[in-house]
Amino acid sequence: MRCYLHAFLLCMVFTFCSLLYVFSQLASTLEDRDDWNLKEQEITDRSSHDTRRVLRKRPGLAGLRDREEGLDRCKSLSVSYWNPYWRLPADVCGVNCFLESPLRRRSGSAVKEHRDERSHLAVVACGPRLEETLTMLKSAVLFSKKPLHFYIFAEDNLHNSFRSALHSWPRTVQTKFKFTIYPITFPKENANEWKKLFKPCASQRLFLPLILKGVDSLLYVDTDIIFLQPVEDIWALLSQFNSSHLAAMAPEHEEPRIGWYNRFARHPYYGKTGINSGVMLINMTRLREKFFKNDMTAVALRWEEILMPLLQKYKLNITWGDQDLLNIIFHHNPESLYVFPCQWNYRPDHCIYGSNCQQAEQEGVFILHGNRGVYHDDKQPAFRAVYEAIQKYPFGEDMETSLLLPLEASLQMTKHTYCGRASHLFTKKLKQSIFSAQQHITQRRQSGFHFNTTP
Repeated sequence: MRCYLHAFLLCMVFTFCSLLYVFSQLASTLEDRDDWNLKEQEITDRSSHDTRRVLRKRPGLAGLRDREEGLDRCKSLSVSYWNPYWRLPADVCGVNCFLESPLRRRSGSAVKEHRDERSHLAVVACGPRLEETLTMLKSAVLFSKKPLHFYIFAEDNLHNSFRSALHSWPRTVQTKFKFTIYPITFPKENANEWKKLFKPCASQRLFLPLILKGVDSLLYVDTDIIFLQPVEDIWALLSQFNSSHLAAMAPEHEEPRIGWYNRFARHPYYGKTGINSGVMLINMTRLREKFFKNDMTAVALRWEEILMPLLQKYKLNITWGDQDLLNIIFHHNPESLYVFPCQWNYRPDHCIYGSNCQQAEQEGVFILHGNRGVYHDDKQPAFRAVYEAIQKYPFGEDMETSLLLPLEASLQMTKHTYCGRASHLFTKKLKQSIFSAQQHITQRRQSGFHFNTTP
């Protein structure tokens, strides 16, 4: 009996100490929240010019309140370095720039409401991911009819390579997008821990809402993504959000028998099979304002308050790094997640054991996700064929003869694999995208129209 009593007392002491540790971490996070600021560094021009604007709180394409042209005191420039978490430099437009502008002081000035037609796309690139990222961006530009803004987070040694490559694209292509290059930055107190989580720099995406404070909505994608239809099509899903939704992702698996989370996870996860964060559509204004329920305290926490305590609690139990943290968060806040179908994030898991993405069977693959390095080895030659077709396509050539036909020929050589037998799903939507893009190019040439990328 005495042994049982000792064991019980030890358990109570251990539980008490654990609770103290969690609350101390939480308190530290709350107190040091404002200390996450990094020192403001010199602003250098990293890309084509960009004018910051007041962005909307409503989801989707509507609701942007813009400044009257010619009255904005803020600079029109691309930002590469500044305090990434809370403050913009005084001469760069931010969320509060409108309040400080001459517009506020001009009586009777009409503030025009219009739609921001740009899709905002973010990617994080570290290590040998330059060419893969450029191929992803190329696929986004090829099929999109509306202008794009790329937010490229990369290691310092990759910045010049990104800039040189994007500036080398034909001028007619460059008019379709803007880009801004950012350094990899984490909260300074825990930078090393975040940087080493799962893969180098992968957890940077968790901090995008805290860095891109002036951006209302954002599409984040991994570097190993290939768009097979216009970016604005997935961007339009923002308009399908209800009042509670603040992010959208696809399930990790369609078939529970081969699911990872439901078989092996040692932490909470979303739904039956978890979610995959390789393609993530975010209303960042809502995310920044949300108080998240959690299993650490009865108090709901903001995004910047929940991340570090969550990592400290689960770091010994997570396998897929930041994706696991997102699963934990949305497990406790399921009403905040919009789940889109698997054809928006089609991975080898959807065909490696036979086709199991019903939506892709019906409509084709919209976004191809070549995770596990399948673009660069021979394990899934159908995925590699699509990647290489986009990579090798010369801008300006006829897309049907220089992209689609060579790709179809390559895919015929992959029929010995399960994914190769499902490769007709890869080109089903791609054919429509190519036809639509070529038609759009013809109309632009006839009308002499080019994208106007100035606000």
